[in-house]
Amino acid sequence: MWRLIKVLLFLIVLGGAGLVAYAYIGPVFFPADFAAPSQEVTRPVTLETN
Repeated sequence: MWRLIKVLLFLIVLGGAGLVAYAYIGPVFFPADFAAPSQEVTRPVTLETN
């Protein structure tokens, strides 16, 4: 039972390290996945005055 717990903890730590590595290295290899959508948005605004 202890061996199973150790394996699960190892996999959780390995998965966390993988997510952190993807967050830091991902934009270098997959820039389109991390880029913000860029398009111009024009909307009319009505301001209420007294």
